Amino acid sequence: MSIPLAQLSYLDLLRGFVAVGRRMSITAAAQDLHLTQSAVSRQVIALEERLGVPLLIRGYRSIGLTPAGEQLFREADAALQQLQDVVGDLQPGQAHRPVRVTASVGVTGLWLLPRLKAFQQRHPGVDLRISADNRVLDLRHQGIDLAIRYSAPAAAVPGSTRLFGHRIAPVASPSLGLGRLPPAEWMARCTLLDFDDATYPWLRWSHWLSTHGGERVLRRSTQSFNQYDQVVQAALDGQGVALGRLELMQGLLDDGLLEALAPAEAGGDAAHGYWLIRVDDRPRADVRKVAGWIEDEARATQAMQHTAD
Repeated sequence: MSIPLAQLSYLDLLRGFVAVGRRMSITAAAQDLHLTQSAVSRQVIALEERLGVPLLIRGYRSIGLTPAGEQLFREADAALQQLQDVVGDLQPGQAHRPVRVTASVGVTGLWLLPRLKAFQQRHPGVDLRISADNRVLDLRHQGIDLAIRYSAPAAAVPGSTRLFGHRIAPVASPSLGLGRLPPAEWMARCTLLDFDDATYPWLRWSHWLSTHGGERVLRRSTQSFNQYDQVVQAALDGQGVALGRLELMQGLLDDGLLEALAPAEAGGDAAHGYWLIRVDDRPRADVRKVAGWIEDEARATQAMQHTAD
């Protein structure tokens, strides 16, 4: 049963309580609110007195929520987050704060950039900034909102979303006319375009050849590149055969710019995958829009791969 609006006179106390619940620390909550620790503590105590129930379990150097505190925090946190989003969207200085996304060079060039036009049509008011970087970054320190990374489930950041997996197949330009040839023939006829990175051996020709008996085939030559998008560009130019990461280049296959020369198979450990990392547990509205778009595109990628199978 709700109470009259006139009796809801302690919204400021609720703000202090929610800040504590979000951080599970009165000290950290005080920093977020730009108040003293004692002021925030008094706000929570005043709210408990108003409600007539304890909200926090206070221990030595730790706090927790009572059952009543958990119930109140769950509802109050959601309500205040909605208010934060609406007010932020209404303020011109906040509405145009850019959303920063980082991904590897290969994911950026092959998967994200071809989809940007659709995002701009869907969310024309969002300022999206994409950074292609293979380094491991301090995301919060660099001001990053979202990151796409490839890893095993155990190494994924808690709370991240798995986007899709990783399948491999030899690919080449249809202009080379290799689609109907057995592997032994196109390996002997064409240059193999290799990704010179030992981090994931299943992206290298030495691994693929050893698992398919190709090490005994006389090959014409091999060219190596230190960026995966360079490997793909060389394949598009008809320079040879590359090992294609099919989830990233499905559009190139659908458009007939590349063709698969052998059945697809899981790259390395099948549990590995691409993950979407949210730096903030409670991202602002524009960040949620970008995250939702990335997840929608990932679901479409998975659907296309199932259709291709």
